[in-house]
Amino acid sequence: MSQRRTFGPVVLVGLLATGAAALAGHQTMLEVPEGELQDLDLVSAAGIDVARAEFPLAGALALVAIACWGVILVARGWLRRAVAALAALAAGGTFAVVVVGGFVQKDDAATDILDQLGRPALAGQLPVSWTPWFWLALVASAVAVAAAVAAVLHAPAWPEMGSRYDAPTTHDAEPSDAPAEQRTSLDLWRSMDEGEDPTDGRAH
Repeated sequence: MSQRRTFGPVVLVGLLATGAAALAGHQTMLEVPEGELQDLDLVSAAGIDVARAEFPLAGALALVAIACWGVILVARGWLRRAVAALAALAAGGTFAVVVVGGFVQKDDAATDILDQLGRPALAGQLPVSWTPWFWLALVASAVAVAAAVAAVLHAPAWPEMGSRYDAPTTHDAEPSDAPAEQRTSLDLWRSMDEGEDPTDGRAH
């Protein structure tokens, strides 16, 4: 597959993966099973709600990555590549937050939950498990990183928006001396902006 033809697949995968990471990043990542709470006599009016942990930073970074993909669709040249790099950094940050929060700081989450339940003495006895949202965030953010890196590598060869969407250059902005019937639609619009009536036969 040529680099130019990678545009559609990479952007599609990037948007889907980043969107999934953003959705999962705003959900419960770690939780104490209700059965475990009952066994430890920790079920209370607020017990189920506080026995959960979220990683809001992961969701926020994923939203930044989504915004970057929107810019990648319309940007060109070095700007597109720079925004793709930013998307890779944001997705990488999402992945890092999920990994650190779900593995490195898992015991800290259990301690925080016990503190909220008012039973810090049970430290080390409270089992905390990963939710399906955690695994979705982990996988989706990893795929989002790969897609953003692919965008950085292939962006220079990707198709760009046509020049019709650009602002007129200095050369293009020069008034035309051609008769109205020979001028382009852009010339006619420009003349109307300058107060000229293009239907007036005396013009030019």
